[in-house]
Amino acid sequence: MQSLDAEALCRQLAEQMRPHVSPATTLVGIRTGGLWLAERLHALLGITQPLGAIDVSFYRDDYAAKGLHTKPQRTEIPFNVENAPVIIVDDVLYTGRTTRAAINELFDYGRPASVGLAVLIDRGGRELPIAATYCALYLPEPLPTSQNLQLERDEDGSLNLRLIDA
Repeated sequence: MQSLDAEALCRQLAEQMRPHVSPATTLVGIRTGGLWLAERLHALLGITQPLGAIDVSFYRDDYAAKGLHTKPQRTEIPFNVENAPVIIVDDVLYTGRTTRAAINELFDYGRPASVGLAVLIDRGGRELPIAATYCALYLPEPLPTSQNLQLERDEDGSLNLRLIDA
């Protein structure tokens, strides 16, 4: 697989989203990589609504089998979800199960006017009928299940993608 420039992909994603962003648009980043990406998009797009963060640990459909994530974090939705246009942001779209969990949790806060999904990379391998509204890169062939794409943030705040063994 070619080297992927996470910073360039982030800028490309922002430009793809820009025509669809209004003053009412809200972003909710899925912890952790999705939140890092949402922070960057929030700034690049000049979104004025506060940024939300969501941790889907308790909403996962494998919660009973796997138990609690080792470091669950607080979900923070600092805006009124009711009738808001919300874009959920995640770094990598894979099976669709994390996105489904995020949508379920989001609806516990209210009924948004619309829900979009912005991802840096769609790696293929969907198990649920979920698709990104905005995506910087669709991999031409799904990654093997033995590999994961991991978004990392350096001390200086720059984003990097790394292919790791699952």
